[in-house]
Amino acid sequence: MSAHDAIDVIRAKRDGVELTGDQIRWVIGAYTAGQVPDEQMSALLMSVFFRGMTPAELAAWTQAMIDSGVRKDLSSLGRPTADKHSTGGVGDKTTLPLAPLVAACGVAVPQLSGRGLGHTGGTLDKLEAIPGWRAALTEDKYLAQLRDVGAVVCAAGNDLAPADKLLYALRDVTGTVESIPLIASSIMSKKIAEGADALVLDVKTGSGAFMKDVESSRELARTMVGLGEAAGVRTVALVTAMDRPLGRSAGNAVEVAESLEVLAGGGPADLVELTLALAREMLTGAGSDADPADVLASGRAMDSWEAMIRAQGGDPDAPLPQPTERHVVTAPATGTLTRLDAFSLGVAAWRLGAGRARKEDPVSAAAGVVWHATVGEQVTAGQPLLELQTDDASRIERALQSLEGAVGVDTDDVPLPLVVDRITA
Repeated sequence: MSAHDAIDVIRAKRDGVELTGDQIRWVIGAYTAGQVPDEQMSALLMSVFFRGMTPAELAAWTQAMIDSGVRKDLSSLGRPTADKHSTGGVGDKTTLPLAPLVAACGVAVPQLSGRGLGHTGGTLDKLEAIPGWRAALTEDKYLAQLRDVGAVVCAAGNDLAPADKLLYALRDVTGTVESIPLIASSIMSKKIAEGADALVLDVKTGSGAFMKDVESSRELARTMVGLGEAAGVRTVALVTAMDRPLGRSAGNAVEVAESLEVLAGGGPADLVELTLALAREMLTGAGSDADPADVLASGRAMDSWEAMIRAQGGDPDAPLPQPTERHVVTAPATGTLTRLDAFSLGVAAWRLGAGRARKEDPVSAAAGVVWHATVGEQVTAGQPLLELQTDDASRIERALQSLEGAVGVDTDDVPLPLVVDRITA
């Protein structure tokens, strides 16, 4: 006979009573073991959605999710470790140049990444555009690559916070995704379980982000930093702009190509700026005083990239997939580009085939959107502004529909600074 009952836990949270750590540990454990059914956990999630969680409840909930699986021990690597997590956006390919850059600075990067859903891109989908590259690694190969190369970007195994995988799927179909405590515990349970010494969070804000306004983004950042620090992981968050997309492309192969430009010493200014800002935070958190700008200029980050790709079966020299269909959208007027809406461009890339509506959907490596100017730059009426790329011409019309109102010239839109805020414990 159990010491707890799911109905009592649901009623308590429904009525605003603070749950005990013991109740939380029991319900997460029992749900993961299949002893609490989906309908009861759905009711509890909805109660959390409306009632929120106290800091003590949230800490216990997150720890229970970590304890549902294993917490990796990376102490045998013999070097400090740091990880980065982005809450997701459009054109946000920073992990690709960032992981090899930080590795080239002497700090190991154990990056367990995910796939895209809806208008936000997934790191694993981007890397799978590279011929031969594979996301799945055994634990032994994962650790060996961290030791030998210093950076791994791969899929998380089933032993890492399995409660989160179950809860995330349930939240997705019960209207309980948009809850800061549930978002924070979902992200941080996996990131803490990864075992890195330091963690940098890139919390996006704006139309293309999960959190549309700056204050909600700050609240999520503060909540996650608190959870990381409470678990003994040195954690800092940057709140960064996602009112316009990052870099000059959104898709899969096109974002890999742009990341290679950064590693080669070029690339869009905003992408370089954010990559270096995140690298500095990761290195500081890991106790390193290396200058990532110097390392990037030296070419050592590109060497780390090539070693990282080869270690996972990829060919860094192979040509990237190219689209069979291209459609150019021209600038509507002459003047300063003041609006390039991130959400609209993300939806366009998704509709062209770069993203998925369901987790099991395939994605096209060659689909995406490339833009030839970004916010703050001058454009001339009729010049090529956007290029839509796809393998299926029938997708172009729907992608164009998503871009209505996405571009503005000399409007009164005020863009966010690239780095809006820095949140520490």
